[in-house]
Amino acid sequence: MKRTTEKNLMVFSGRAHPELAKEVAENLGTGLVPTSAYEFANSEIYVRYEESVRGCDAFVIQSHTAPINEWIMEHLIMVDALKRASAKRITVVMPFYGYSRQDKKHRGREPISARLIADLFKTAGADRLITVDLHADQLQGFFDGPVDHLMALPILADYVKEKYGDQPLAVVSPDAGRIKVAERWSARLGGVPLAFIHKTRRTDRPNETVANRVIGEVKGRYCVLTDDIIDTGGTIVKAAEALMEEGAAGVIIAATHPILSGPAVDRLKNSSATEVIVTDTLPLTDEQKFDKLTVLSIAPLLGSAIRAVFEDGSVTSMFDGHA
Repeated sequence: MKRTTEKNLMVFSGRAHPELAKEVAENLGTGLVPTSAYEFANSEIYVRYEESVRGCDAFVIQSHTAPINEWIMEHLIMVDALKRASAKRITVVMPFYGYSRQDKKHRGREPISARLIADLFKTAGADRLITVDLHADQLQGFFDGPVDHLMALPILADYVKEKYGDQPLAVVSPDAGRIKVAERWSARLGGVPLAFIHKTRRTDRPNETVANRVIGEVKGRYCVLTDDIIDTGGTIVKAAEALMEEGAAGVIIAATHPILSGPAVDRLKNSSATEVIVTDTLPLTDEQKFDKLTVLSIAPLLGSAIRAVFEDGSVTSMFDGHA
């Protein structure tokens, strides 16, 4: 008996950020697979798919937002359910990779939790990962399989270019470690000057930096301050203040992942920044939205990557060979 099997793309969503998953599915011209998911009385998570997934090419979307441990666990359970239901290939789509900042040991007796997350998804049955703007590029090597590392830079930079392109611009990296990303920003914006903030981060206290000094020429320019994550907002707001003190004409903050924990909204709202531009890799509540905030959709980027993976196309070509 001979049979030519057809590839069958199916998109699944956890409950962390269903709006994004729905938009991605619409971008692909399909719908989300109906799924039952709920908690038992002792808070254990239960997941079941309402239609057959046998032999499918599965893409499981979940953003690792707060409460982060709950949503990561749901993501793992969804992958396990697919594996046991005979899905042919399982691709985990995590717009934001939980625990990505714990990618190395700063001091003895610390975990490398980002590696643990990769191992958990591999053990659950994931064949491939798709993620956006990892905190450090080397996280791609933590997962034993293909990792498609997407960049939000084209989406953010094109918005900045369209809105502020007639102003004298400078691209500013919040620390020396992200200079390479800032160089790509500069190229995308037509070769504008580069600067960076010299800072010292405390290893004994989370989310805290202690020094800011601007290296580079920013006077009279609109400074595009780029970062991957805005968590409590302390680092980026201090950097914006340092730029204004150096004579910058204005500061535009652009970041991929808006975690916006604790005092972040008040800090950004009251900061010297003209605009704060982010993507919707993480869901935002009404309380987290404010006048200066602009949220751009990441769904077209995720949809294009999923389509390229499904059709055995090139994801790298989406980013001019940089991905």
